[in-house]
Formats: sequence, structure tokens, C-alpha cells
Amino acid sequence: MDAEVHFEVQESHVPLWERTNWRYAFLMGGRGNGRSGTASRYSVSRLFGEEYTRGALMRAVHSDIRTSSWAEINDRLSEQGIVGANGLHITENEMLAEYGANSLRAHGFKASSGSHTARLKSLANYNFIWIEEAEEIGEQEFTTLDDSLRTVKGSIKVILTLNTPAKSHWIIKRFFDLHPTAVPGFYCPTLKSEAKDAIYIPGTFRDNSANIDPNTAARYESYKHTKPDYFWQMIEGLCPETVIGKIYSGWNEIDDVPHEARLLGRGLDFGFDPDPAAVVAIYWHNGGVVLDEELYQTQLTNPHLAATIKGQPDYSAPIVADSAEPKSIAEMSGYGLNVIPCAKGKDSVNFGIKHVQGLRVSYTKRSKNLKSEYENYAWLVDKKTGENRGIEDPKCSNHAMSAARYGLTMFAGENSMYDPHQKDRQRVRVSVTRQKLVKNQSR
Repeated sequence: MDAEVHFEVQESHVPLWERTNWRYAFLMGGRGNGRSGTASRYSVSRLFGEEYTRGALMRAVHSDIRTSSWAEINDRLSEQGIVGANGLHITENEMLAEYGANSLRAHGFKASSGSHTARLKSLANYNFIWIEEAEEIGEQEFTTLDDSLRTVKGSIKVILTLNTPAKSHWIIKRFFDLHPTAVPGFYCPTLKSEAKDAIYIPGTFRDNSANIDPNTAARYESYKHTKPDYFWQMIEGLCPETVIGKIYSGWNEIDDVPHEARLLGRGLDFGFDPDPAAVVAIYWHNGGVVLDEELYQTQLTNPHLAATIKGQPDYSAPIVADSAEPKSIAEMSGYGLNVIPCAKGKDSVNFGIKHVQGLRVSYTKRSKNLKSEYENYAWLVDKKTGENRGIEDPKCSNHAMSAARYGLTMFAGENSMYDPHQKDRQRVRVSVTRQKLVKNQSR
């Protein structure tokens, strides 16, 4: 049989089809709005349409596509009764749908969590992209993808479906203006006037009431009283001042390291690609600590990393590094650096976080990556229930945060190895202090 598709689309989502002068479409708002259903309907209509369509179904991690956007595509095909249509070919293991010259294929920004970023330049001939859970994508990843989309065979369309992220998220900063609401700490987003090639389709579960169970709707409404922060962001789709579950708060930005500040040492989080290496210098000043981002870069070998650190003031100061990299620590020590492994064990991360939470922290204006991580560093929160899981959200970038935590746990605060309250503090060599480090971080 030949394929024809006839979709019913909620009224607020119709502009996705009616307007044609957009490159970016943001379907962004509260839970239960039916964004994924609409994006999958648009995707299938492109697959069976007359216009050239080479499309990619994208998420941060490739394997997550199977149970999200790919499952939505299969549902739409089944609902239309066109799974066996002439010319339609489904390759399930590749998550590939082809109809004539048109196609939809799954393509993750990464093959798996923690793996290298995929070769996004291979998408140069693609002209349709649907990014599900777009808030999980970093700005550099998106820019690399966007710059790769340059075919002239058909109009280029990029759909981003997402819950409204926090004020500090790059999507908000790049595409949206924020307006105060009657709810303190929450904003209403509107597209920037210069975003002339974008459309924004907001919405809540109320726009999709025909597909929402009444008990579910009642539960959503109850969150206004039981979990207000979760309600205003995840249900109503407002933009919060801070992320839900934000780990650190009250840090201050200053112009530069004060002249009279005393360098305690550095924290180092190893990385290569896709994760950057991060070096954070830690200073003591007037009863608090000052963090200064000295390095945040990918694809640095250890010799280059060591050379960069040795180019910093007082490079002989102790450096606390990730103990999961003993070979790198040994190599860095061989270059004349005083590198100390941090101790890791059960609850060591949470212990370190609690230690840092008890400090008065400032950071320098130039520490842009550290600031971005600080603003978005959060506990893992269940999107469905708003429950705090009590562990770091693995989707949060934490390279500068980890480097700072390694150093702060050792250098600053009560019972730290290098007690900054002691006026006549003496540097203690690694061989003498390692036992105290383990005691502090493993308890």
C-alpha cells in the first residue's frame, strides 16, 4: 500500500507546520505538554513528504534514543497503520526509517555516557534534526552540529524539545529574554528579537488535557503546595533563577585575586576528550577562599598540562589531583610538580561537598567555566517526581567543581591539612601528610 499520513495536532503546536521561515523550533515548557508527540508527527510528515528530508533523531547519548524519540516514531507509524507501506523500510537495530529518498536515523551526540563526542561533521548533508531532551546538550556540541548543517538540497529545520531549563542555561542565554513573574525566582521566557529564524512553542499539560489522565493532572496540581520549585519549573514551564537541587549557593564573583591573598595550592581534575582537564588555584583571604580558574581545556597531554601549570605563579605549591589517575600523577610528579592524590572512597564525594558547603567562597571574573559549572551543578532530581536522589547529577559538567573540591577538602576549613588559620603555616611534604589526607576524606 502507498503511505498517507493524517495527524491531529493540538492547536498551539500548529505553527510548526504553518510557519516555514524558521530554522530553530523550541518546543519548551512544562511536563505532559505532548511536545515529543508533536515532534514525532512532524518527523513522520517530513519522512513521507515531497521535500528532500535527511533527518537525524538526536539525544545526548545514542542508546537513549531507542526508548524516546525512536519509540515515538514507531508509535506514530503504528497509529497511522503504515508500517507495511510500499517503499517504507525500517532497520530496527540501526534505528533507521527510509521512504524513497527520505530518511530518519538515530544519531547520538555521544555513543555512550562519558564517550567521545560523535563525528557531527558527518551530518553535513542532513537538513532535519530533532533533538530530544535538548537541555542535556552543551553549547559547543550544538554549535558544532549547527555549523555542520549546510546542505542546499532542502530547507534546514532543527527542533529542540525540552523542559524549560534554568536562567544560567546556554539555550536561555542565547535565544531568550526573561520577564519577571508573580512567582519570586521564576521568569517567563520569550524569544529574543534578534532570533528571527526561530519559533517558540510553550505549553503545559493543560494544552494536552485530552491525553492526560485526571489523576495525573491532579498530582501535577498538588506539586504547587508540596514541591513548589518543581511545580513552577517542571509543571508550569517557567524559567527558574537557579537549577533544581543546586548543590552550592552564596558564592561571590570578584574581579581578580586580591593582592594580599595567600595561595594554598591547586586542585586538578584530569581530562582529555571529551572531558577537559581543569586546574583551579585556591587562595585564602580574609577568612574565606578565592578560586581562580587557571586551565579548562580538552586534548591536553600530560607534558602540555605540566608545562601550563609550571607557567603559573608559585607552581611549586601542592596540587591535589584525582587519585583515579595514578599514572598521570606519577608522570606529573616527574615533571617537578608537587602532586598529591586525593583520597576516594565510600561517601568521599558527599563528604567533600559538605566540606565545601561550609566555606565562604569567591571566584574570579575570568573563571567563566567554573562559574558555569557552579550555576548548574546540582543533585540528581527525578524529573517525574521531583525527588532529590542525593547524588551528583551525572549530566552536570563538574570538572572545575571536582578540581576545586579536591583542593578545598585538603587546604581550607576546619581540620584541613593546611590549616589557613595558622599564621606560621609550614608546607608539609607529601610523604608526611598523606596519612592525614586519607583520614580527613574517608571518614
